Amino acid sequence: MNLPDSTATEIVNKIVKMPPQRYTHAIVARISESLKSSGEFNYTVAKKQHHDFCALLRDVGLDVIELPPDDMLPEGVFVENAAVICNGVALISRSDNLLRQREADSMEIILKKELDIPVVNPNISNALLDGGDVLFTGREFFVGISNYTNEDGAKTVAVAFPEYPVTPIKVNGNKRLKYYVTMAGPDVLSVSTSIYCQEIVKRMEREASFKYQKITLPEEHAANMLYVNGILIHRSPNEIPASYKVIKEKIDTPSRNIDISEFGKFASGLTSSCLLLRRWKSIRNI
Repeated sequence: MNLPDSTATEIVNKIVKMPPQRYTHAIVARISESLKSSGEFNYTVAKKQHHDFCALLRDVGLDVIELPPDDMLPEGVFVENAAVICNGVALISRSDNLLRQREADSMEIILKKELDIPVVNPNISNALLDGGDVLFTGREFFVGISNYTNEDGAKTVAVAFPEYPVTPIKVNGNKRLKYYVTMAGPDVLSVSTSIYCQEIVKRMEREASFKYQKITLPEEHAANMLYVNGILIHRSPNEIPASYKVIKEKIDTPSRNIDISEFGKFASGLTSSCLLLRRWKSIRNI
């Protein structure tokens, strides 16, 4: 149904004023030395950057739960891949990669037994799901159909969180959805000018249940950012010089930047290194 421009504008304005979801905790995992075997990078610098990242999460008001490194799981620092957490419920990821599945299984134990977070495991055979492919806008889910997540995986999201619309979005290439698109604020998408990203954005705009604004950045890897309790966290000007200028010019939200140039070599970006959640009761230390 077509609406007059004035009506459409009014609806968009109402959407933009929606209050953001608030988080109380972040789950992170320390970098394992075994990650060094995955490629060439400076472990000492990566460890320092990850430490600074955790400190920044604390600075923006989160209680940070740090899991110890596991040398048997080199990429365990990228906790986002292991689960999707929304409204106090966790959906565990599923992978055909043995190590990634072990990460998910380990996270399930921690969430259930240590953090007392309810876990759901929809009984859908052949499902593949990676948390890095699941974008929650506060209103609905977009699930990237990629090398890591399939249509059955998207169905598990719909079963786990039936109160929200769930839309599968084809992601070409070898990246996850949130490498290309994240949230830059309430109902504001962070995207880039890259061909891959623009294809994804067009699909999202066609299929979305709600209207969104967007900020378009010139560097592809700049699109991955964290919006936490009214504060935007993005990469440093050394990593995204052109996009940094755009962010400062276009967004008046309070922001912080951080350098993840080393440990970010193996990740989709900032989102991959933490799981955000909201709790109303205290979580005991691990």
